[in-house]
Amino acid sequence: MQSINAQIFGLLVAAVLFVWFFKRIGLPPILAYLATGVLAGSHGIGWLAQSHEIEFVAELGIVFLLFSLGLEFSISRLMAMRNLVFGLGSLQVGITSLLFIIILYCLNFSLLTSFTIGTIMALSSTAVVVKLLKETGELNQRRGQLAVGVLLFQDIAVVPLLIILPLFASSDSQSIGWTLAFALSKGAFVCVLLWAIGKWVLPKVFNEIAQVRTDELFVLTTILVALFAGFLTYMFGLSMALGAFLAGMMLGESHYRHQLEADIRPFRDILMGLFFVTVGMQLDILFVLAHIVIIVGALLGLLVLKITVVAISARLMHERNQDSLACGIMLWQMGEFGFVLIALAGQHQLLNSEQASFLIALGVLSMALTPFLIDKTPFILNRLGILDRPSLALEAEPQSSTLYSDHVVICGFSRVGQTIARFLKPEAIDYVAIESNPILVQEGKAAGEPVIFGYVKQKDILKCAGVERARLVIITFTELDHAQIVIDAIKQIAPNVKILIRTRDDSQLDYLKELGVTEVVPESLEASLMLVSHVLSMSGVPMTRIVRRVSKERRNRYPLMQSFYAGYFKDSEETSTDRLEYLHVVALPQQAYALSKTIEDLNLEKRRVFVKALRREGREIDTPSAQTTLLANDVLVLQGKPRRVERVEHYLLDGIE
Repeated sequence: MQSINAQIFGLLVAAVLFVWFFKRIGLPPILAYLATGVLAGSHGIGWLAQSHEIEFVAELGIVFLLFSLGLEFSISRLMAMRNLVFGLGSLQVGITSLLFIIILYCLNFSLLTSFTIGTIMALSSTAVVVKLLKETGELNQRRGQLAVGVLLFQDIAVVPLLIILPLFASSDSQSIGWTLAFALSKGAFVCVLLWAIGKWVLPKVFNEIAQVRTDELFVLTTILVALFAGFLTYMFGLSMALGAFLAGMMLGESHYRHQLEADIRPFRDILMGLFFVTVGMQLDILFVLAHIVIIVGALLGLLVLKITVVAISARLMHERNQDSLACGIMLWQMGEFGFVLIALAGQHQLLNSEQASFLIALGVLSMALTPFLIDKTPFILNRLGILDRPSLALEAEPQSSTLYSDHVVICGFSRVGQTIARFLKPEAIDYVAIESNPILVQEGKAAGEPVIFGYVKQKDILKCAGVERARLVIITFTELDHAQIVIDAIKQIAPNVKILIRTRDDSQLDYLKELGVTEVVPESLEASLMLVSHVLSMSGVPMTRIVRRVSKERRNRYPLMQSFYAGYFKDSEETSTDRLEYLHVVALPQQAYALSKTIEDLNLEKRRVFVKALRREGREIDTPSAQTTLLANDVLVLQGKPRRVERVEHYLLDGIE
């Protein structure tokens, strides 16, 4: 147990250091994880042993990644992409495999070995490409859609390959057809089963879970659904990732999808990092150095051939030149399922150990180089004379909240949020609301309102609402602790966005301003202003004068409403009243210590208490001068925080400091 703990601790230390260093020098985290694996694996320092348990946990990263990808693609969207998946995907896999088989057979490899390597080389890395597409924001561009369509077909094509390779090794050709047909039948059955569960069961489950309003339960249910779908397809002989994708796709049309993706993301990113670590562990640096020339040559050949095949296939599907070539650059590497096929082929003697090591080196290095090439795609296209103007996918779903800009984000869609929305709509001001009450979300969406289900304190949900492009964020709830978390999350994403917040009173006005809030609207003071407006209007005061006075009060941050008599706080909590300044009346009797002394002599300002008014013989003096001498039966109106006023009262009456 101690050795396992030491291994995990060492792995975490190495991963943190490598990710930090690689980000500092502008390299993607994928390379940091691969480097960690190379260092930690049996071909490096060797402190982390390759095991099935680690590989299984790492595979969960791909499961969560495909679940997230499924959330991006609803059934209708996938149906719109069927030409890409089955048309472009089949062209790419078929032509690439055939060309590699011909080339390898001409190089005196056996037909079985040529077929094995050819099919392995035809696959690309869903893990690498989808992760990079999400990071670069190209998932909804046409080139991103082309790449995803091909990757989905490749993931489907892996299933028959996992069946065919062992059968080829057994030389029992008569059983191939029946076995393949049976496997495809099982695959069709489990897909229909998942579709039924996703359509009729999961929405009801998540609706019930969401009404409980517990973050932990929602997260646990999300993880459970992704893993259940993966294990279900695994039991039927399909990949776990395919099941997770189908489950995500079923939930992609629900209003919970943004929250689901936000919940799954931390687990996905951590486990994806572990997956890339396990990939890096398979790289034998000494083998690479011993065969560096042939490996570099093979990498160049793989690069040219796959980019050419993908680009030509996309052009045959009438795609634009820049999108076709960019898609080829995205898909040139070897895929993670290639490592599975290499291990399977090695077990059945379809590949010898040297061939397997060579393919592993080729796969790891091609994955490592992919982020560089994708980052340099605009430069490559321009050098080739192709104008790079990324287009949005024609099959993209209708505009979502993530595509808004210069809009208003409403945090909370209860009565206040809905009222704000009703005033924004006639002014043609775009807005997006975030709400965690599933009933409000469901009814709002049914009415055509742009409402996202999610917990507003999560940065991923705020990003889904396009906070970084918003003109204004409105926080409609009054819970201060919750609001502080939300403000902090907003400022991390969009430091310059304006924030308007609703509060119960002005006790935290200065504090909220320090946090970066642009405007604070204390509802108790605003209600008072509205009441005052009606009182003055009904008393005959001209409306222009009322508007001018109310506007001045707001502009000066409510100076006439900053303090009140103590009875106002009798129902308040002590902690909140201690933060408020209030008014308190002190009558000076014949024996009072303060008699015959001026206000200046008493030095009340040092005690941070102020004399707001003096009542003498029925006459009231507002803000008396510091030279005013206090007399018996004077009544002072003091302003300050409760405990300070209490101490000053004892001082005025008894002279007690």
